Amino acid sequence: MAYEFKLPDLGEGLTEGEIGRWLVREGQEVAEDDPLVEIQTDKTTVEIPSPAAGKVARILVEEGQVVPVGTVLVVIGDGGEVPEPVPDERVRATPLVRRLAQELGVDLATVVATGSGGRMTEADVRAAGQASGASEEGRREPIRGVRRKIVEHLTRAHREIPAVTYVEECDFTGLDLRLLVPIVLGATAQTLKGFPELNARLEGDEIVSLERYDLGLAVQTEQGLVVPVIRGCDAASIEHLEAEVRRLVEAARAGTLKPEELRGSTFTITSAGKLAGLFATPLINHPEVAILGVHRIGPRAAVRDGEIVVRQIGNLSITFDHRVVDGARAAEFVLALIDRLRRASGSVG
Repeated sequence: MAYEFKLPDLGEGLTEGEIGRWLVREGQEVAEDDPLVEIQTDKTTVEIPSPAAGKVARILVEEGQVVPVGTVLVVIGDGGEVPEPVPDERVRATPLVRRLAQELGVDLATVVATGSGGRMTEADVRAAGQASGASEEGRREPIRGVRRKIVEHLTRAHREIPAVTYVEECDFTGLDLRLLVPIVLGATAQTLKGFPELNARLEGDEIVSLERYDLGLAVQTEQGLVVPVIRGCDAASIEHLEAEVRRLVEAARAGTLKPEELRGSTFTITSAGKLAGLFATPLINHPEVAILGVHRIGPRAAVRDGEIVVRQIGNLSITFDHRVVDGARAAEFVLALIDRLRRASGSVG
């Protein structure tokens, strides 16, 4: 009996997934719940176990392909009809040969295969590339996984959102900078309560003001930028926020975030620490309407009570969707946040 395993819906709003890596090969015996395949979606990787025991009869979707939910990925067991693979799998070629064809701009459907069993070889692809005048100059790499999502997300954000950035200097002296991120998370959530248009989404012709304060935190990983979500930042203690930040950052860098840990943020904060620079213009995390940037903090000369003193100074920026947020309100938000941070640190002036 054959079991057809289809790409499942891994979370709210998922419509497609990319095959990141097969953990089995055709002909291999697998037990129920053995690791089967890694699916890359929503900026994370999810390992899917085998739903049944048996022999892997046929893998229908190659690594790197993006297919919709419900697509048959693999057939496990013997007997029964084996479904046809998705269209571009009609060409018999390994992932390495497919990548070479993509690099050379060669359409595999036009290549004559000379390998055993009608399989395409590297020589076939290179010959077709030379015949068409394709260039092999430079190293090419297909956009996959997290990087594919980043390209799609930021292209949309840049094309659709009229973004404006406002910057102000902030005195962080007195704050424990080791706890900077959880402190800013808590202070931002409290400040957002007075600026509901910033804790919102633009959905079609409606502005949806949200009454929860689930803040995204931009985290750089080897695979690219991901934004895990810290829930309930307005009601959480600094200790809880610190623990959540540490847990989510570690999971992000290990590639083990769950899909639900990357969804539903209402506002995003980005802080790159020593790499943050004096100032940058972060891009809005669509469908949110604003993002807070925390830039490099360090000792600078400042005037306090007519005296020049050394203070821990850094810049805060807010990039906002001008369709939803007025410039004056964005500036008022940053100034209110700075005031809250100063009071928390005991700074004056």
